[in-house]
Amino acid sequence: MKRAQIETFFATLQAANPTPVTELEYASVFELLAAVLLSAQATDVGVNKATRQLFPVANTPQKILDLGLAGLEDHIKTIGLYRSKAKHLMATCQILVDQHAGQVPQSREALEALPGVGRKTANVVLNVAFGQPTMAVDTHIFRLGNRTGLAPGKTPLEVEKKLLKRIPAPYLVHAHHWLILHGRYICKARTPLCGQCAVAACCDFKPKTP
Repeated sequence: MKRAQIETFFATLQAANPTPVTELEYASVFELLAAVLLSAQATDVGVNKATRQLFPVANTPQKILDLGLAGLEDHIKTIGLYRSKAKHLMATCQILVDQHAGQVPQSREALEALPGVGRKTANVVLNVAFGQPTMAVDTHIFRLGNRTGLAPGKTPLEVEKKLLKRIPAPYLVHAHHWLILHGRYICKARTPLCGQCAVAACCDFKPKTP
């Protein structure tokens, strides 16, 4: 994908959805962090279903700790890998209380030091909560980076670095959401809906399918 095509690609996505947002439901930075931590290998729909029960009861690090591990597990047991996620979230909450006065830190280093928080989760929090131009490469963005020719790479980190380099600065803050939503609903893994794609003309993928 050439520079002019990249500009057109993101200008088109922006025109269709000027202010994209995550589909995870949250009302605070901590709720966002918890939801993203719980979303690994799970759908946003499934996470939202669980957090609608959890957050009204416990929506701060201290309240999660007060809930106890068994209580937390009971609230999120509909999510895949809920036992390990509960342990990670409990440990993260303890660190937030002990080291950060119960607040979510704004640095990548501090975020990635939290149990269950890897580079992708840190990137989501930095982008969504703090407006930083980061790129959280999930399966959708990894697929789009390679399939479209926007940022081919063999690893998520390679795709991330290429995207940050190739995406024009005015689009960087929202690019993460545009790509995720495009991958989730149009540029699907098995059956990309090329006939419904507004940016098909910019894409390197051949052959196009209806």
